[in-house]
Amino acid sequence: MKKILSAILSVIFIFGIAATSSAKNFDKKTVDAELAKMIGDDDVQVTGLGVIAFKDGEVVYKNFFGKRNLEKNLPVTKDTKFRVASVSKMFTMFGIMKLVEEGKINLDEDASKYLGFELRNPNFPDDKITVRMLASHTSTIRDGKDYILPPSYRLEEFFKSYGVAYEDGKHFATEKNFFKYSNLNYGILATIIEKVSGERFDKFIKKNILQPMKISADYVVGNLNKKDFQNLGALYKQENGKWLATVDKYSGQPKKDTVKISSKYVTGSGFQSLKDYKIGRNATIFNPAGGLRISFEELGNCLEMIMNGGNFRGKKIVREDLLKEMLSKQWIYDEENKNGDNYDVMFSYGLGFYQIDGAGPARLCKNHKIDLIGHSGEAHGMISGLYFNRSSFICSYSS
Repeated sequence: MKKILSAILSVIFIFGIAATSSAKNFDKKTVDAELAKMIGDDDVQVTGLGVIAFKDGEVVYKNFFGKRNLEKNLPVTKDTKFRVASVSKMFTMFGIMKLVEEGKINLDEDASKYLGFELRNPNFPDDKITVRMLASHTSTIRDGKDYILPPSYRLEEFFKSYGVAYEDGKHFATEKNFFKYSNLNYGILATIIEKVSGERFDKFIKKNILQPMKISADYVVGNLNKKDFQNLGALYKQENGKWLATVDKYSGQPKKDTVKISSKYVTGSGFQSLKDYKIGRNATIFNPAGGLRISFEELGNCLEMIMNGGNFRGKKIVREDLLKEMLSKQWIYDEENKNGDNYDVMFSYGLGFYQIDGAGPARLCKNHKIDLIGHSGEAHGMISGLYFNRSSFICSYSS
């Protein structure tokens, strides 16, 4: 594979290896020094950082800096798992495409067919909402105040006037043919995966997507094996000059098959048991839009799969034509007609991926023109991303 891959994972900061060193010529001491400067307590520094770089399929650089847990003084390592926010969305779409390949899902089919209830925007009652629309954020579905419900609630509680989470219709747009990023879209997709496959979302993704790529990531912290839990990294934000943990700082591992949900519909600690969860009821509980805990090297495995046309070391994860469909531009921003909220970042969007013009305002490498495809994320102090360039090199990082 005549490409360069880099995987970077840090807390609250994005860093591209190409901005520091030539993609063809890594000077380890120079890169080490530049990365080490990023660890600290001022406004432009972070608590933890790591880089893995590949060339011709081989690791050419690897180093890790800072702490994954400040209170326990635990270092960031290649095996540190962080909650990578919206990078999680591409894994949800890999699951959808697995079912498309099996002929169980049609991207242009009415999502209602799979959900078991009619999903319609009451502002456009005659317009079907398709799987493709959900995946490309053109579905007219909006997040509202909440986009995750406890396991005792049904997904339709968001969309039916009698539902506890209906919010007076706040989950529905008043304009159509308009791009609006929405986490709830991916909660719907995850529920479709459960309905169609008959398996719990997290288990389906682990069995069909993660494990074949030698990835032991999980959406449920209590279900991580002991070693992976010990390597879990907390996320931090700085307040009044002090780093405060926001997510994944635990005194002990949570119970198996419990999920922690932050919602006005949950009281107490927020931990909810999955013991009585009915498959297909409401897969938002796994936070398929942003809740995957995954390590540096595991992100590298995902990149390897993408750059090998959906194959990972002899195993087909995603059929090549379906992967290309995911990477293609399903929606493109029209400056004249203002056909979406681009957030000054998303000027086109595929299916769980978006494209970045290396010369455009959303470029990630200030001093280099590098066109990228991938996905970013931002939550709880984490800014994350996994990106690649088909023609020159791959840049995968999460921070």
